[in-house]
Amino acid sequence: MLTVCLPVRPVWVQVCLESDWPAPDCRGGLSSLSPLPSFQSVAVLVGVSLWAVWTSVLCLCLFRFCSAATVYKICAWLQLTAGFCLALACLLFPDSWESPEMRVLCGDSVGSFSPGNCSVHWAYILALLGILDYAILATLAFVLANRQDALLPPDAPDVTAGLLMSA
Repeated sequence: MLTVCLPVRPVWVQVCLESDWPAPDCRGGLSSLSPLPSFQSVAVLVGVSLWAVWTSVLCLCLFRFCSAATVYKICAWLQLTAGFCLALACLLFPDSWESPEMRVLCGDSVGSFSPGNCSVHWAYILALLGILDYAILATLAFVLANRQDALLPPDAPDVTAGLLMSA
């Protein structure tokens, strides 16, 4: 029987198989992903996607220093990068089910894009919805950037400076 062991302090995830010993036989860790090496590329792609999302959130601080159109374009490209990486990860994830490690975990009927005795749960479906979300956010940011360029003429005074002076 397969169980996934999570320690009290979730520092790593291990794959554990029950054995005749009193304690289950556990191997691996998140740093090496050694029990499931076929998922290393997927983990890296998801990590790059998360990095791009958090970087785009932090780029919102650039409104203070750059024009709005520039910030929108930076965020749009970061969202496109995140969506591309997550889409690639979602395509590679089922392809890696054919590995020998997954045959041990999910039975001999497992294959590429065929989970065998295992099942796909809500996290994969949420990742697919995240790809759609990244596409919508990138499109919205590009539209806002193009409209922002067309809103004000190049010689218009800074609106925030005028508001601060009149108060």
